[in-house]
Amino acid sequence: MDDSASNPGRPSALEAPYAELRRARRAKLARPMRVRPSDPRDDHFEDLPTSVNASKYGIYFTSKKPNYYKGMRVFVTFPYASAHDPMNSDYVAEVVRIDAMPNGKFGVAVDLKMTVNMAGGSKPGPRA
Repeated sequence: MDDSASNPGRPSALEAPYAELRRARRAKLARPMRVRPSDPRDDHFEDLPTSVNASKYGIYFTSKKPNYYKGMRVFVTFPYASAHDPMNSDYVAEVVRIDAMPNGKFGVAVDLKMTVNMAGGSKPGPRA
């Protein structure tokens, strides 16, 4: 009987053949979002896709826009209701994966790097 506990240098048959890169579990979450390039050298566009799933550190969505590339920095508003909704959360993110999908769509995975509008717990609005 070959047991991985008796042979620690050998992986068990139940271990994945690759290292898991995700830092948090994903939840299926279909929410509207807004994505725009953050680098002025990229052509400006505004994409209003719907998320497929999300975690604390990333979001996966589908888009018909071919503008995305791996390593691209983007501004992500998630969830997005309207441009002036005070509940919008803005992030700087990096495109880490692009999947070609049927019907000319692309699956895009972004890694959330930092929030943009959440500074030190202060609330937006006029100061007293």
